[in-house]
Amino acid sequence: MSPDQPPLKRQNLPVRIFRFYLDGFRSMTVGRYLWALILAKLFILFFVFKLLFFPDLLKRDYDNDADRAAAVRRALVDRSANASYTGNISITYNTLF
Repeated sequence: MSPDQPPLKRQNLPVRIFRFYLDGFRSMTVGRYLWALILAKLFILFFVFKLLFFPDLLKRDYDNDADRAAAVRRALVDRSANASYTGNISITYNTLF
């Protein structure tokens, strides 16, 4: 610890937690490679899969925001009207679109 920093007891908790993790990441060797691998996988899962497998159906089927909002409201109201009294909601692709 450098002399210009106050002792750890006087620093607030978030700063101590941040420094704890910062020191841990600085001393990693294999862990850096693993974190890079984890971040690459997360990027593929959330960004690439969204582009390829989850098209924006509302944008495709409706021209403006008002029509999209009305379609979402209709789907939610229809779904709640079709729900049984026990609270079970059956969701199928046809009821959403």
